[in-house]
Amino acid sequence: MNEMTARKHDCIVLGAGIVGVSTACQLQMAGYDVVLIDRQPPGQATSFGNAGLIQHEAIVPYMMPRDWRTLLTMARNKSTQAHLHYRAVLRLAPWLWRYWRNSGQRGLTAGAEAHAPLVLRAVAEHESLMAEAGCADMLRRTGYVRLHRDTEDLDADEAEQSRLHDTYGIDFEVKNPDQLEQIEPHLREEFVGGIVLPQVGSIGDPEALTRAYAKLFAERGGRLETGDARTLSRSTNGSGWQVQNIAGPITADHAVIALGPWSGDVLRGLGIDVPLAVKRGYHMHFRAGGNATLNHPLLDVTYGFAMAPMDRGVRVTTGAEFAFRDARPTPVQLEQVEAIARQIFPLAERLDPEPWMGARPCTPDLIPVIGPVPRHKGLWANFGHHHLGLTLGPVTGRLLAQMMKQDDLLTDPTPYAITRF
Repeated sequence: MNEMTARKHDCIVLGAGIVGVSTACQLQMAGYDVVLIDRQPPGQATSFGNAGLIQHEAIVPYMMPRDWRTLLTMARNKSTQAHLHYRAVLRLAPWLWRYWRNSGQRGLTAGAEAHAPLVLRAVAEHESLMAEAGCADMLRRTGYVRLHRDTEDLDADEAEQSRLHDTYGIDFEVKNPDQLEQIEPHLREEFVGGIVLPQVGSIGDPEALTRAYAKLFAERGGRLETGDARTLSRSTNGSGWQVQNIAGPITADHAVIALGPWSGDVLRGLGIDVPLAVKRGYHMHFRAGGNATLNHPLLDVTYGFAMAPMDRGVRVTTGAEFAFRDARPTPVQLEQVEAIARQIFPLAERLDPEPWMGARPCTPDLIPVIGPVPRHKGLWANFGHHHLGLTLGPVTGRLLAQMMKQDDLLTDPTPYAITRF
């Protein structure tokens, strides 16, 4: 089959993680004929591993600490919240410098203003897509809990949550130790208190949710194909885009790069350099010991790791590892926090043969890239969702579909433009 006889689609979406699959669904519902392309089945890469949160409160992005004592502790790999591959420092230094610069008050304000219109709609967009996919029962409404060991940290967190409530209407509840015991009776560690974010949703199996959205896409006539996104090029007739697969070229008027941490590879092949790095993370599932149950996803604020009740067991996730995307796994953070997690909650044996590792795609301002790619007509971007890929997939997919159709937009897309770099 050659390009002259092959069916031409309206749009190719590259990447079958939660962002790419959600984008394909939103474009399809906007009336586009879409083909979704990836080397792996839906939900197998970065979207496979996270704490399962659909966050409603994550307005302020996860920026780099600014005090030198904390930075020195992290640089020496003495913190459970971050781990650094020293051999990657030279190549990562320009990105880390820009990340640090964006972590000041001006960057925090810009990040919050950019995230708020998306994050505040995130749960509702998932609800709508879940209803279409027939999997609304996947959404858990328990909220999540931020656990504190230090009274000053708890007071500071309460003040920040009060500000977010006053500005954005984000609800929260402060719990003392006795109240924490009521909602999580099997916690072992003595915390000074916690903050419950009740509007946060969660999913017991993020991969299954991605597959459910992909199934909806396919049932409505969408085409899923195995292909290598790095073959993206202009169609030979100069009209639109094409990607190679076994049967020949797949062509479309538009192409969307939604490849998460691999997005930069494709853009570089087109002569575009985007400052995209990764924060790698790990997880492991455990069986709960005895008759213990975990009722909420939990974040240990001091040590920077999460525990979440998942369909497979209790999932323990780590903080950030700054390394080359494809470097060998070094799950030292997981080993460190596992010991702490066992002090918090009765965990039995590990359930996975080895730790899972994924790479969160991060721009230096931690704002996603959404919108057209300059000088490349019909090429679009939807990547760089850092810690919020699961949260933001459907809402950024909707915004991109609105931009492509030139419909009324749910928010001003200027903060997400690739040209800001």
